[in-house]
Amino acid sequence: MRIIKMVLVLLLAATGSAMAQAKKGTLATAKIKVPSVQCNMCKDAIQRYFLKEEGVKSMVVDVKKKEATVKYYTDRTNIENIKTAIANVGYDADDVTANEDSYNDLPKCCKKPEDGGGPVQKKQ
Repeated sequence: MRIIKMVLVLLLAATGSAMAQAKKGTLATAKIKVPSVQCNMCKDAIQRYFLKEEGVKSMVVDVKKKEATVKYYTDRTNIENIKTAIANVGYDADDVTANEDSYNDLPKCCKKPEDGGGPVQKKQ
């Protein structure tokens, strides 16, 4: 009976240490400038893409500030991967330029004003 108790204690200790090692990565927060974000469709596209991105806990895009706040696990991804992912959606991210093919697939309202995009102007 003592041997069974000892085995259970050792098993629980081993499981606890394995779980502690699994939570090794820390949660970091970063702000990324996204100057090409024009509207809520842009915001939704970026946030929707990051729902399935490995290592990203949350992504919030502020259209007015043209800034994305991302919370991510440092052991699963890094800030450069996140910027590249934003660029792959079709938007500039700090110093990373948008992927040209993805940018061309964006709706007109999500393109830069110099490319004929931007928010729809209300007629007076």
